[in-house]
Amino acid sequence: MVPKHIIAVSALVRDSKGDILLVKTHNRSDTWELPGGQVEEGEPLDEAVRREIFEETGITIRPIGITGIYYNVSMTILSVVFVGAYVSGTIKIQPDEIMESKFVTLSAGNIGEYITRPHIRSRTLDAIKNKSNVPYEAWEVNPYNLISRLES
Repeated sequence: MVPKHIIAVSALVRDSKGDILLVKTHNRSDTWELPGGQVEEGEPLDEAVRREIFEETGITIRPIGITGIYYNVSMTILSVVFVGAYVSGTIKIQPDEIMESKFVTLSAGNIGEYITRPHIRSRTLDAIKNKSNVPYEAWEVNPYNLISRLES
């Protein structure tokens, strides 16, 4: 049997004031979290995070790099967290999925007021503290073609 895993992406996105974009979903209405979602089959991760954030919030970003990779054993979800540079847009939520979205002043001191689930809090704090990014590449094979590369 071939293992089946879900790959999810999210991103820490700051506005011009340095506030962080958070969303509250219908499925996890008890907590705020970084926007993102599931990667589609064959979709490069940087394209997936760009698409998911735009679909959920109306905000266009440019992925810069990866701040962490996390695995939820119970649900077999591999989650890749990016840093994304704000490019354009104003918040327009996708109401079928997102209850609310906003930029907030977020720090280690107040994160518990917004993010109640410990695994989401952990990855968000890692993204806030991270100063160096993990390189990421997406390739096509036969012929070999570099699609994208992110590095700090």
